[in-house]
Amino acid sequence: MSTQTNGAPEVPVTAEERMALKRAANYRRAVIFLRVALAVAGLAAWEGAVRWGWLDPFFFSQPSAIYAQLVVWLTEGTAQGPLWSELAVTMEETVLGFLIGSLLGVLCGVVLGRNKLAADVFSIYIKVANAIPRVVLGSIFIIMFGLGMGSKVALAVVMVFFVVFGNAFQGVREADRNMIANAYILGASKRQVTMSVVFPSALSWILASLHVSFGFALVGAVVGEFLGARHGIGLLISTAQGTFNAAGVFSAMIVLAVVALGAEYLLTALEDKLLKWRPAQFVEQGM
Repeated sequence: MSTQTNGAPEVPVTAEERMALKRAANYRRAVIFLRVALAVAGLAAWEGAVRWGWLDPFFFSQPSAIYAQLVVWLTEGTAQGPLWSELAVTMEETVLGFLIGSLLGVLCGVVLGRNKLAADVFSIYIKVANAIPRVVLGSIFIIMFGLGMGSKVALAVVMVFFVVFGNAFQGVREADRNMIANAYILGASKRQVTMSVVFPSALSWILASLHVSFGFALVGAVVGEFLGARHGIGLLISTAQGTFNAAGVFSAMIVLAVVALGAEYLLTALEDKLLKWRPAQFVEQGM
């Protein structure tokens, strides 16, 4: 058997390679099947436990009621407006907070990682700021910026900054000292060393932090909306809680989970594109 792409010469495929490809395909199908089976089994057990009286639907709701609530939101809208507009508000706050927090985290992490004096001076303040509970900061931001988008973006920025900063700082510190020394010997300036040696070395650390930090940005936006907002998924959760609508709370959680999974897929694709230089086994196995 051989393969040919875009007029390139045929590349023979050995029997061992065919067997390896077949095993990989079978493994992927098995993983997908087990994921679906686990989800179906869990939902069926939940629904059955409610119908048989083992769980109180007032507190735990049930999958059928959650599905009905999602259908109502999608077809008739929510009490605050169409579901898509509420989701758009939350996503705008999340993306802005994610981008600003990531940019500031990378910038501060690289700068402090390359400057020992600055790191020693500012480290105590960063530790103190990181120790402050985020919910308290959310309340402060609402007082400062009001119920609009600013307070939610500010909370999302704070949630993202410390995660990205820590990874960027550590990634810079873990850069290969021999490569840095060789770059200086070859006549590279400090800026060239930072951009051509240190930053690429820390890129794996930074991209790994983005997977976690987007979730934190989403949490920051939703918590900010929960504390006080005019629109957003967090307000839907708060409203559902206030009316003891457990199905509404779970429905909003499902919407957020779908958004988070979509963002994770996009970030993984970005990571694979930016880190093509890594050996193939590392790309396939992940971080």
